Amino acid sequence: MKRKGLLLAVFSAFLVLLTGCNNLAVLNPKGPVAKTQSNVIIFSILVMALVLLVVYILYIFMLTKYRASKAAPDYEPPHEEGNKWLEITWIAIPVIIVAILSVVTVRSTSAVEKVPEGYEDQKPLVIYAASSNWKWHFSYPEEGIETVNYVNFPTDRPVEFRLYAYGPITSFWIPQLGGQKYAMSDMVNELNLVAEHAGSYMGKNSNFSGEGFAHMEFEALAMTPKEYDEWLEEVKTTAPELTEQEFDSLLKESHVGRKTYASTHLAFSPAPEGENAGHNHGGSEDMDMNSESGEMDHSEMDHSDMDMEQTETDNAGAADHSSHGN
Repeated sequence: MKRKGLLLAVFSAFLVLLTGCNNLAVLNPKGPVAKTQSNVIIFSILVMALVLLVVYILYIFMLTKYRASKAAPDYEPPHEEGNKWLEITWIAIPVIIVAILSVVTVRSTSAVEKVPEGYEDQKPLVIYAASSNWKWHFSYPEEGIETVNYVNFPTDRPVEFRLYAYGPITSFWIPQLGGQKYAMSDMVNELNLVAEHAGSYMGKNSNFSGEGFAHMEFEALAMTPKEYDEWLEEVKTTAPELTEQEFDSLLKESHVGRKTYASTHLAFSPAPEGENAGHNHGGSEDMDMNSESGEMDHSEMDHSDMDMEQTETDNAGAADHSSHGN
């Protein structure tokens, strides 16, 4: 009796907690990418619920049909051979379920990696989203402006976020517009999103990156095209220029508020793509500085010197070997 009371209390607590989950962001999409991912999540839940329903029905059936009886203690049930069709069925069903989920997952993943359907003919708005400890920098190269800890963009236009990091790996995520994608220090990842409804959406870092991880949230504001143009004009006429010294101080600070600048950091600290990708992040200036300081570029070492060193090593080894032989 006590056990039943405990189970009833736990079940009631779950019902009370679940009543607060009436606005789950990932299931409240405001764009085509998030809608595709939401549909996949719901479809997967329904498939798993169907599997559980069948399992529970079979479980109750087995408990009822093969429950203990009042047969004699020495009773032995008749021997029955296995049914090959039943065996084929319970092997085929899981294979079919996995195949269906795999096809749905692959198709949806391929779809969300592209510009959403219906927006292919529009020129995307390119925004570089760079993370640092523990903030977000949004650079608009076409407009020549930059924001910190908030990003604005127009509705019904594809937005191409180019993600990278100044520091540890982070994960860029706006749940109501699309799934997360990682931002890393030596490469740029692209994320294509579209907001079909104007509004303010929460963005965050979904990958643990240190003590300030919980504060890495930003506002993603989807505006009408007219409101977006007005905001751009206001930024260009009122915001200060972003200097290299100011940007370096931003990188050093742990937490800052919302900031706006009338220029970007891409001119003096480019994103790790193209010739600046990988360990060459920072451009050719670093290579020139190494040359001026007298450091040797090992990739351009004279192969004739290497051959001479190898020959001397071989000769020394041969002499040493002959001395041991004597």
